[in-house]
Amino acid sequence: MIIGAYFHNIHNEHICKDVLLPVCESTLLKTNLFNTFVGLTNLGATCYVNTFLQVWFHNLELRRTLYLCQNARAEEHNMDSDYEPRSICEHLQYLFALLQNSNRRYIDPSGLVKALGLDTGQQQDAQEFSKLFLSLLEDTLSKQKNPNLHNVIQQQFCGQMSYVTVCNQCGRASPLPSRFYELELNIQGHKNLTECVTEFLKEEKLDGDNRYFCESCQSKQNAARRIKLHSLPRVLNLQLMRFVFDRQTGHKKKLNTFISFPEQLDMGPFLEEKEDEKCVYELSAVLIHRGVSAYSGHYIAHVRDARTSDWYKFNDEEIEKMEGKKLQLGIEEDIAETVKSQTRKPKCSKGYHCSRNAYMLVYKCQREEDTDPMETNVEVPGFLGRLVDRDNRKFEEWCLEMADMRKQSVDKGKAKHEEVKELYELLPAEDEYEFVPLEWLKKWLDDSTVTKEIDNGNFLCSHGKLHPDKVGEAKRISVKAAELLFDKYGGGPRLDGSTLCEECVGQRCRVLRLKNQLAEDYKEVTNLVKCPPKSDEGYWAGKTSLRSWRQLALEQLEEDEEETKHSNGKTNGEGPEITATKENLDGDEEEMKTFNEDILCRHGGLSILESERRLVTEEVWSKLRVYFPKAPQFTQLQEPCQQCLRLEREGKENEALNRMMASEQKSSLLNLFQEKNRPTLTKWPQETDILYIVPLFFVDEWRRFIRRPTKTTPVSSVGNSLLLCPHRGFMFTFDSMLKGDAQHIALLWPDEWEVISRHFLVDQPISICRISGATPNGSSVEYTTQPELCRDCREGFIFQQQRDMREYAQATVYVRKVIDDKRLKDAAPEMNVSGSEAEDEREEPVAKVDGERDPDFSQSEDGAKRQKLSDGTVSAAASPTPMASGGKSGIRRSTRHRKLRGEKALIVSANQTLKELKIQIMHAFSVAPFDQNLSIDGRCLTDDSATLGSLGVIPESVICLKADEPIADFAAMDDVYQGMFIFVSFHNLFFSLLFFRTPRNSFFAFAYE
Repeated sequence: MIIGAYFHNIHNEHICKDVLLPVCESTLLKTNLFNTFVGLTNLGATCYVNTFLQVWFHNLELRRTLYLCQNARAEEHNMDSDYEPRSICEHLQYLFALLQNSNRRYIDPSGLVKALGLDTGQQQDAQEFSKLFLSLLEDTLSKQKNPNLHNVIQQQFCGQMSYVTVCNQCGRASPLPSRFYELELNIQGHKNLTECVTEFLKEEKLDGDNRYFCESCQSKQNAARRIKLHSLPRVLNLQLMRFVFDRQTGHKKKLNTFISFPEQLDMGPFLEEKEDEKCVYELSAVLIHRGVSAYSGHYIAHVRDARTSDWYKFNDEEIEKMEGKKLQLGIEEDIAETVKSQTRKPKCSKGYHCSRNAYMLVYKCQREEDTDPMETNVEVPGFLGRLVDRDNRKFEEWCLEMADMRKQSVDKGKAKHEEVKELYELLPAEDEYEFVPLEWLKKWLDDSTVTKEIDNGNFLCSHGKLHPDKVGEAKRISVKAAELLFDKYGGGPRLDGSTLCEECVGQRCRVLRLKNQLAEDYKEVTNLVKCPPKSDEGYWAGKTSLRSWRQLALEQLEEDEEETKHSNGKTNGEGPEITATKENLDGDEEEMKTFNEDILCRHGGLSILESERRLVTEEVWSKLRVYFPKAPQFTQLQEPCQQCLRLEREGKENEALNRMMASEQKSSLLNLFQEKNRPTLTKWPQETDILYIVPLFFVDEWRRFIRRPTKTTPVSSVGNSLLLCPHRGFMFTFDSMLKGDAQHIALLWPDEWEVISRHFLVDQPISICRISGATPNGSSVEYTTQPELCRDCREGFIFQQQRDMREYAQATVYVRKVIDDKRLKDAAPEMNVSGSEAEDEREEPVAKVDGERDPDFSQSEDGAKRQKLSDGTVSAAASPTPMASGGKSGIRRSTRHRKLRGEKALIVSANQTLKELKIQIMHAFSVAPFDQNLSIDGRCLTDDSATLGSLGVIPESVICLKADEPIADFAAMDDVYQGMFIFVSFHNLFFSLLFFRTPRNSFFAFAYE
């Protein structure tokens, strides 16, 4: 059956190679006809880029200008290696040269797209891409050494207009000159292009709250404002505003309005001064967006050839020439239209076109020199021509290589055809047969892969014979055919009918029989367990095992079945993976894997807990042994584990000793246990001049032992060393303990210290003394500690903490969006957790340290738990309270930040600039960087180039964000929305434009003005 199908497929394969491959090659080659153009590959969602590149390529003046740009790398390039452009100008030069002279049907623009930093998987705003790209190109050409190239973009696309405001009171006119590179025309409510241009230039009334301040009248007056066009560019770009902001949904939407536009456009009626101005324009390109959504769809371009006046449709790789030198929009108006949007297309008079998908119209001014053959003929420079010729030669060599590969493939197929034909009669199995892998046989028949040696090793079981489960993956063939195949391709081991493993077959039959018998045995065992065994004839079984023995038996049978498949760790190469899985399961102590495992003690004997086991009869045990032959067996006369009994006795004796010890210590230190009559530093007790200090952790551990002496390990030592520096000096001052460090220590009365010294091992006594003296001005009081304060270590500790606060990485700050300039009073202490004023205002209760969970304590070798003093941070304020920062531990008070509504956490570093922080805030709050007013502790953050460390932003700081108020003009809001949309998409390419005003970029100029 396989062979018959092969003969059918191999015949079809020869047809595919002889017919389809030449057709495939022809699709890659450009037809060698005059005026045939080259397409561009769509890299995913880059159709909008391809349309503009085709339009700009057909602008002969722009193409000629790019060819004149200096390119030393291309001129000096070695033709033995591939040419890789670097700058945007170099990419455009090479791309335009390929579009003009390449032999390919389409070329790949990925180099230019990558240089622009565009996301190939996300469709961007095409209109905004056109604006930003022309701005970048204008800036590039202005830096060329040839002065004739500096103003090419302005000569081609730039026009002059002015905003004129006329006061109704005094009649004074205030013109504001401006340049434009395209006219953005509103199409909503209009039917033709003339109406759109008329509305763009119509007069606007300024009255009411929108009155104009007249400098002549020195007051606000009613006025009229309009736009006046003074000069028009050679290439007039008309943007039809089809993508607008929907205030109801909060998203952009597409207007599917039919707009009529002429092939010849007379702009004379719209100009203020038109004596010497060329006013008649001819349609040269129409850019189409197919689709009903503003966020998806497909872009194509209809472009008129300047040399022949023929119209072409550019759809990525596909190029179609229109018949009769006429623009035909036709099918683009019917694609992806919903039922609701299907309105009747209005009739268009001769010389006019009507479209519901056109979003940009390109008109070119009619000039006499446009008909000059010298003007319409653009030659590729020699250095670019050589690069294109090299690419054409490589492409032709590739085509020849493909043809040679096709020939070799055909010859190989014919040879394989003869080989299969020769073995066709010998393959069917007879009385004597052998096994070969079915997968190998398929690959042998497929001449597209290299035939390897025959490998039967995957069919072997742990006993080195044919595994019964692998028979279905093998094919029986005759011994004669096997001899020919093994002689030619080699391999092994050779398997015949006698190599089937009888042991694996018997084990598989046992598993299947027990699976079928399990339900019946379960019912029988359930009834037999109810009968008590006779004297001295029972067996111990775990109660948990008896409750779940059916599930355990099923798992055991499945495990046995799995072992028959992968028991030797070699079958199919899957053995090691299965073994590792079992090891992981065995390491899980919470899940019982073996019957009677629940009554097995850690020493391998019978558990001493009689409540967890019960006696079963010999009949029950014999049935269970069939399913669990390796289960631990304990007869009724089996004694419990003697080691467990001894440990149980010792444990009870230790519990009694612990209770006695806890009772004695509690009675001796009752006030310390109950936290009554405790001394404090804020109000020194009059009855003593000395107090002793121990870690609060020690007191907490001791109280825990007193409460639960049988469940907790007794405390044997007082680890005062954790409060000392390496020089054995004290780490805290009297003032620092008053301001916060006291939460880490406990004060003891002298009599309590005597009891502590008797019951516990103290590594270093620590005390604080009050010394009273008389001075001429009255009495004075001083406080000293023993050991004395180590000032060097204390200063170094504080210095290190302050340094860590300035040199942090991956720390958390909080950005709080506020409505007005006032900050909430209850949130003021949390604005900067490291400030001294905020520390003083906190009135949180001192949190007790949990020694078992607090990461600031670690177990020392002598059993005492020490608190970590390193890697902490501290504020630069007067308060020396140690704090932790950036995930580092240290002696600190609890300063966990409580987030408020409207607040978000950001991860920042000290060397990060304020500009980069604003970008993070923009993504978190949807507020543009130029609308952000940031402050910290009432201090404004304005220097975008400064680092956060230099601005005083420390970990856990709270930064206030106040956004500028929304703009009342909804049309302007729509402009900003569109600008922000393209900003996010193109910020990798045009990031610098965001922070600089450009005279021609309406969006950024508006945003910063």
